[in-house]
Amino acid sequence: MHTVVVGTSGTTAEDVIAVARGNARVELSGEALDALARARAIVDALAAKPEPVYGVSTGFGALASRHISPELRAQLQRNIVRSHAAGMGPRVEREVVRALMFLRLKTVASGHTGVRPSVAQTMADVLNAGITPVVHEYGSLGCSGDLAPLSHCALALMGEGDAEGPDGVVRSAGELLAEAGIEPVELREKEGLALLNGTDGMLGMLVMALADLGRLYTSADITAALTLEALLGTEKVLQPELHAIRPHPGQSASAANMAAVLKGSGLTGHFQEESAPRVQDAYSVRCAPQVAGAGRDTMAHAALVASRELAAAVDNPVVLPDGRVESNGNFHGAPVAYVLDFLAIAAADLGSIAERRTDRLLDKNRSHGLPPFLADDAGVDSGLMIAQYTQAALVSEMKRLAVPASADSIPSSAMQEDHVSMGWSAARKLRTAVDNLTRIIAIELYAATRAIELRHGLTPAPASRAAIEAARAAGVQGPGPDRFLAPDLAVADAFIRTGALVAAVEPVTGPLA
Repeated sequence: MHTVVVGTSGTTAEDVIAVARGNARVELSGEALDALARARAIVDALAAKPEPVYGVSTGFGALASRHISPELRAQLQRNIVRSHAAGMGPRVEREVVRALMFLRLKTVASGHTGVRPSVAQTMADVLNAGITPVVHEYGSLGCSGDLAPLSHCALALMGEGDAEGPDGVVRSAGELLAEAGIEPVELREKEGLALLNGTDGMLGMLVMALADLGRLYTSADITAALTLEALLGTEKVLQPELHAIRPHPGQSASAANMAAVLKGSGLTGHFQEESAPRVQDAYSVRCAPQVAGAGRDTMAHAALVASRELAAAVDNPVVLPDGRVESNGNFHGAPVAYVLDFLAIAAADLGSIAERRTDRLLDKNRSHGLPPFLADDAGVDSGLMIAQYTQAALVSEMKRLAVPASADSIPSSAMQEDHVSMGWSAARKLRTAVDNLTRIIAIELYAATRAIELRHGLTPAPASRAAIEAARAAGVQGPGPDRFLAPDLAVADAFIRTGALVAAVEPVTGPLA
């Protein structure tokens, strides 16, 4: 099994995916264990002094003014975890919790938190045992970190609360730790605070969304090319010299993808034919690279933000190399929250333009000779009429999900935490948006492949043929009389979601961006 080694200098998006989705094992490097021990010695020395130090010998948040005596400090650390594990609502997905736990371990291993090496090792052991704490949808404002979600994870390290075992059954975390031979942690000064004060949940969801959106943007370029073919459009708008004079990298990449799919097509370039007279394609076809490209450039910016956050140590207070323990505001989720919202906006626009192309395929007045709704016997058959309704409903939902969460703030902790990022909320709605975008692209694929097959006597591009053949082999049905459509659309969804569309096309086109 693949092993991810956690050091002091952060981690990579690939490692997050490997742990969250691939169940990769986690190990702490010797460098990390040494850094943990050095930082813990500093915390222990401060804890022995009579002067109060925030997070070490004081209360938290609005209660930071109280000095806590040594005999109460272990209780203080337990209490902060128990009281902050106050989430409500549906369970958060397993992959999100694993990403959250791994990213918290990444910060702990940096040596800036003051956590003992044994606590960090227990975090790795829990991940490796396949134990996933039950985390709930609501409880993070994205400032002072993802407090409630991280607290539910810390609670499981203490052997309290509920967790899902490797068999998928939810049981007592204490039982699961015992079965795995893991001793629950007994938290000491600062450790409770250090386990729950970070942007790990929203960052994990950002990393996974970027991985999913990368596949979806390539899929959308392919389906846009298929639609252009089905509408007998022109590929001349994809010429690289046209995109070079507006040098947005994403735009050029999307145009190149579409051009590669359309190479050798016998359906493009029929503008002057009497059956399809026009001067230009509609915006939803002609401007596909510009819209998808803007989304690609948005992803590039989001990936840059994610890479910086993956290299960060987010905690408050932090242990500095010179021995100081300093309060800070690095737990504020604004950098991550903004790009999460930005991605939701871009995804909504990509879904919107895909739906407009689908609608054009179904409208006999704009499809240049295709049957109404791509029906077998229009009037007797409704064809894909309601598939487009479903697509439109998904687009409408995506527009609502594009409303920024990070533009909101709600004060908490008796006005001590008076400005928050709402980054967790931005991440949660982005996950829904990514799911919806997958379905929208699947419906365009379903319509465009059917439309191409209805262009009798015209030969699609080799890459298009490869896409259609793979889709049909996977169970995505072609033209014919009306049938129960939901199962067909579910198969198309899986075809997009698993990356099968991209995999079918690339042997013909070469690697796509």
